[in-house]
Parts: sequence; structure tokens; C-alpha cells
Amino acid sequence: MSDTSHKPEPLFLFPPDAPTASEPAPEDAATAASASPAAGAPITREGAALIAARVYALVRACPPGRVTTYGWLGAALGYARGARMVGWIMNESPRGLDVPAQRVVSAKGELTGSWAFGQRGHMGQLLADEGVTFDAAGRVEMRRYAWDPTRDLAPAVLARLLAEADPKTVEVSDTLMRLLLDDPASPFRIARG
Repeated sequence: MSDTSHKPEPLFLFPPDAPTASEPAPEDAATAASASPAAGAPITREGAALIAARVYALVRACPPGRVTTYGWLGAALGYARGARMVGWIMNESPRGLDVPAQRVVSAKGELTGSWAFGQRGHMGQLLADEGVTFDAAGRVEMRRYAWDPTRDLAPAVLARLLAEADPKTVEVSDTLMRLLLDDPASPFRIARG
């Protein structure tokens, strides 16, 4: 008899009527989810709004008491090196869309966006209120609280979340467009000759 009490219980965001991870995504949702602007191609304001709406949809899907990372969100959207892009988008998350931005941390569990919460410690307090604990260095215990949408959502649920994201709810700033078009970390950077 082995002792399994030390293993954390996995948490998955599967609504009761959602397909399991082994079921294929519906054709229309899979097609819509893959319709993101292509990395390396010029991006339009509409394309940026679509990506931002999808980032916000994924952040809203992150369960209370769990955290995700900029990199995992980027990868779930098809941008394996899109962590900084997701950070720029999260920096502009509108209050009216009810985006629980405190649930997005660095890959090391650092509260990198905490300055955007208006006062020192507010981001950490919001997470603590959800039951998240921190190590001695003030980082989220990622082994315990991590939520990766590509791992923790069924493919059909992930595809549906991305397909249902409404870009009309997002206003893309000139600053975000400049970062997307000019920053070396952007998957949409325009190479200037």
C-alpha cells in the first residue's frame, strides 16, 4: 500500500457538459481558435483586439485559487514565445471586462504585474484571499497552484473559449500597437530595412 497523501489533487476546469480531454474539438471551434494572426506577419488593430480578447478569456477561465503564466497563455494562443506580448496585453486589461489579472504571474511565480494594482501588496492580497500561499521569497508556490490552459483544459473547451472571445469588447491602444509592431520580442515585429 503506497502513501499518496503527499500528491496534490489535480484541479481541472471542465464544466459538467464539457467534452473530456480525449474528445476532439468541434470543427468550427477548432477553426476559429486557429484563426489568430500569424506570427511574422503584420498585425492589424483588429488582429491585436482578437488576441487580447483571447488572452482575457483564458485569464477569466483560470479558476480562483490558481495561477497561470504569461508564457502558458501565449502558448495556448499559438505563440510559444509570446510571454512578453501577453504581458503588454495584461498591462492594458480593462476593468469593465472583469479580468482577474492577479492570477497571471511569471514562470517563477513572481508577482511581476503587481505595480499595476494601484498599491504595493494588493496583487498578493487578492491571491491570498483566494487561498494562494507564497514561499519565503514571496513567490507563488507554482507546483501547488499552477494552471496551464493547454494542460488543464480539454482541447474542445480551450477551442471554444478562444472561438467565443469577442474582439469588439477590446480597445487596442497606440502603445500596444507600437509594441506589437516594433518591439524585438513581438511575434509581429516588422523588420525595418
